[in-house]
Amino acid sequence: MAMVLIVATSHDRLGDTGHPTGVWLEELATPYYVLVDGGADATLASVKGGAIPVDPRSVLPPDSDAASVKRFLADPDAQKRSRNSPALAAVASEAFDVVFLPGGHGPMWDLLPNKTLAALIGNAYGSGRVVAAVCRGPVGLVSARRADGQPLVAGKRVTGFTNAEEEAVGLTEAVPFLLETRLRELGGRFENGPPFTAFAVHDGNLITGQNPKSSEPVAKYILEALQPHQAEAWRAMPFLRRAGPMAARTNGLATSGPRWRARAGGCGWPPPHGRLPAA
Repeated sequence: MAMVLIVATSHDRLGDTGHPTGVWLEELATPYYVLVDGGADATLASVKGGAIPVDPRSVLPPDSDAASVKRFLADPDAQKRSRNSPALAAVASEAFDVVFLPGGHGPMWDLLPNKTLAALIGNAYGSGRVVAAVCRGPVGLVSARRADGQPLVAGKRVTGFTNAEEEAVGLTEAVPFLLETRLRELGGRFENGPPFTAFAVHDGNLITGQNPKSSEPVAKYILEALQPHQAEAWRAMPFLRRAGPMAARTNGLATSGPRWRARAGGCGWPPPHGRLPAA
């Protein structure tokens, strides 16, 4: 059974806005269930441990929630795990096959400076284990280094929440930096799809997704990486919808393949009443 470590933020305030933030629930819940239902053993951890803060904007009215969010909120075991998560430092030395970083705005403050996470990501990547992140989760890759001292993302296909998407949700000035810009500065080969549609990149053992709607394809890529012989089966699953030819991001090879695309929405878009109001 594959062992997956999911590392969530512990940061619960959106910069100086006075608004609450945390993990974006779809980005935690969807991969959690795709992986668990696929046979993996998932550990929910957070930077500081304890209750994982959830961005309240990601918990929508029941008739609008993603199915995974509804399931997570109604799942006693998942709720217990998310309210009593171990601190990253307490589990970083354990053996995991996958390290996955969900997004939300919280990671913009507490993943980047975390030396334990940087070392964990660098070691996992260097040993051939799967490293994955979605939306703003790739901020946890920024401080990670390969064995040669180069940034982990240097020369790698990578994606994450784009500058255009951050501008669209009105939070360019609220975040400490723009993720797309930083990944490009580190030498990442940043790629993206249309705003707020699913787009995932699989380059070797590094898997990244652009936004909340990319959570499911990222998780499917993780399963594919863990079970290569099931690759075709995963691609045939109904969550995928082909939207024309593009370079498939599989095992670092550029071949003809699908673009992962879904309806727009998520990660604060659209905000309940337009742009996020001032505090």
